[in-house]
Amino acid sequence: MTTPLTINMPEGFSRWDSAEMLKTEEDMQLYLQACLDEDDGDGRLVRAALGDIARARGMSQLARDTGLAREGLYKALSADGNPEFSTIMKVIKALGLKLNATRAAHA
Repeated sequence: MTTPLTINMPEGFSRWDSAEMLKTEEDMQLYLQACLDEDDGDGRLVRAALGDIARARGMSQLARDTGLAREGLYKALSADGNPEFSTIMKVIKALGLKLNATRAAHA
């Protein structure tokens, strides 16, 4: 059995939360695009970004808009989540975002 890592934060510091930096619709769109561009193919970065955006907007409202359980959304949109693609599409649509395809540059 593993135990969670405990980190003692120095006095005056708090844990970084990307969701607190997402103030505007443009912030959210650019953040998701950057995460789509940088994801290594396993989807962890994109799931985490969608979770950050959802928390910035309000997870309870997203749950209502998608018809999915709030607790399930937290789990699905974590870096370790494994949501179905239909869940990702519901979340993207409810957040007012779109996925676009472009030709990748060949290395």
